[in-house]
Amino acid sequence: MSLFDWFANRQKSGPISKEGQEREIADGLWSKCEACGVLTYTKDLQANQKVCPECHHHNRVYSDERIRQLIDANTWMALDTGLKATDPLKFRDRKTYSDRLREMQEKTKLADSVQTGIGRLDGLPVALGVMDFRFMGGSMGSVVGEKLTRMIERATRERLPVIIVCASGGARMQEGMLSLMQMAKISGALQRLQDARLLYIPVLTHPTTGGVTASFAMLGDIILAEPKATIGFAGRRVVEQTLREKLPEDFQTAEYLLQHGFVDAIVSRTQLKPTLARLIRLHQPLTTPPALPVHLTEIRPVSVTTPD
Repeated sequence: MSLFDWFANRQKSGPISKEGQEREIADGLWSKCEACGVLTYTKDLQANQKVCPECHHHNRVYSDERIRQLIDANTWMALDTGLKATDPLKFRDRKTYSDRLREMQEKTKLADSVQTGIGRLDGLPVALGVMDFRFMGGSMGSVVGEKLTRMIERATRERLPVIIVCASGGARMQEGMLSLMQMAKISGALQRLQDARLLYIPVLTHPTTGGVTASFAMLGDIILAEPKATIGFAGRRVVEQTLREKLPEDFQTAEYLLQHGFVDAIVSRTQLKPTLARLIRLHQPLTTPPALPVHLTEIRPVSVTTPD
């Protein structure tokens, strides 16, 4: 429901109060689109998975909401919820890394910037990892690498398809080389998943950059992206300064990557769950063919001779 429809309905229903005074609108009742500026009833926006009904702009969603959008109700089983990062390098900038971790954990109620688990997507069992940009920009630290690796290894043992929803600024600088090592660890786990002939689908959302793009975000059997998501390795200014030339306006967008073959499809968030379900069903292993009847199994080849 748009703002104009809401006012039209209110005018048809007569005075808003006995005194003829308009009642105050509660905070959070309306949401303004970041792209087109249209006001939308918040409940309608949430029902549309936070996709603007006017311009189809995809507002950012976080891990809890993403899990609700993709996983069937009452089927989610979270994995490795007790894993938390430490501060092995005793890193400090304006604050210590330990203080930043504690602040993020209190603010987001998350242990780190990814949630992993097993659930059912349209009735299909899947292993799902969802990165959360609220937690230090979705940066990839040792806990992110460990949780994703454990999830992928479990999916390999239980023969489940893997989906990872990516939203990250890249490797976590506060962990230095320990963070960069996660790129190889996750990639190795995905190679073993591929050797087992199991499906892996990364979903690239806004933004997906840095070491995440350079590793597991681009290793999928089928790579999906949300419309107009920013996807790249280095920042736009860094690339322009390095190449010393002006880049196209749509550079590092999902549409640009689709045009150049880095992404297989751009899927609206409202169609993501049915699209993933359809892809998983198409890639399920074939069942064992039925045994032949006994009289057919006893057929022997017959030699044929040709006349002289």
